[in-house]
Amino acid sequence: MTIHQEAIINADPQAVYDVLTDGQKFAAATGMPAQLSDREGETFAIFDGRVEGRQIELVPGQRIVQAWRFGATHPSCWDAGVYSVVRFTLSGQEDGTRFIIDHANVPPEWHDHISSGYPTFYQQPLERYFAALAKPGVGL
Repeated sequence: MTIHQEAIINADPQAVYDVLTDGQKFAAATGMPAQLSDREGETFAIFDGRVEGRQIELVPGQRIVQAWRFGATHPSCWDAGVYSVVRFTLSGQEDGTRFIIDHANVPPEWHDHISSGYPTFYQQPLERYFAALAKPGVGL
């Protein structure tokens, strides 16, 4: 199954890309530990290991493609070798970045759970993070 969601993030595409490819920035935005890099082929673990995978394709300021799965610390870890593919597409527009999520090969039993989690775990934290950065005198 596939999930498609879109949101507008009040930041430029490179800034959004940087948060999604830097463990420290991702942790600052989400409030959860993350091991994440901006190197294709690297493994990652986000949300304190609840999600893990590998960076497949990285185009700075434009696109992130990941092999993605519920990891070892998730209460319902996926079976070994079971991965889905998530693509984050970033495009600049007047009011920020159009943040597009296309998540393919989601096991049917997880579709609703993952779909409802994106606003809570990605869009809203990114919006709060960039809103805080935009306040005078605040630096994260």
